[in-house]
Amino acid sequence: MALQNRVTPEGEIIATHHRGMFMGNRGGRIHDRETRTLTTRRFVSRRWICCETCFRSRRRDVMGEGYTELFFLDEPTALAAGHRPCFECRREAATHFQWCWQLSKALAEKPRADEMDMILHDERLAPPTVMPLSCLPDGAALLLPGSAGMVEKDMTCDRIALIRAGHLLPWRAEGYGQAQPLPSDQPVSVLTPPSILAVLRQGYRPRWHPSAG
Repeated sequence: MALQNRVTPEGEIIATHHRGMFMGNRGGRIHDRETRTLTTRRFVSRRWICCETCFRSRRRDVMGEGYTELFFLDEPTALAAGHRPCFECRREAATHFQWCWQLSKALAEKPRADEMDMILHDERLAPPTVMPLSCLPDGAALLLPGSAGMVEKDMTCDRIALIRAGHLLPWRAEGYGQAQPLPSDQPVSVLTPPSILAVLRQGYRPRWHPSAG
């Protein structure tokens, strides 16, 4: 049986047999160790990170004694859910993310991880932002127009898409669907937190799943 540990761009945690490119966590354990199922909690702290699945030959027992391991299709998915790069296993990416954050907010110094996490936590718990398509950078995730009322949680329907190279990529648990032209500029519900959108606009380039092309 598939474990409930795969994160969607909406931040939901679902069960699927499909594997993802990245691992992460939300600051601690949100599962029951005996049953290996999630509790009612969905985070422990504000520190939501996106990690490599392989790092220094470390091995983990998924949903074991430690924190709850979560998995993402790719980095744009993790960013949409509000997870930033880890400073330990992804230091180069995390440092670049930090630099782009500093530029986006015109800060005199590089922000600390806790400072970014505090802002991100407020943003990811807020409702999706509504803004025109033309304002969105590559890597932004959105609800497709007309899909906001849909409640399917198995992700078999194309209700979420990400922007890449002037096209929409429908998001699915197994990978992206066929690229579609961007529709006419119109307001859409954006899943990616505003501060991460700003980081993407400053040149941060996340790692995409191969199905993105």
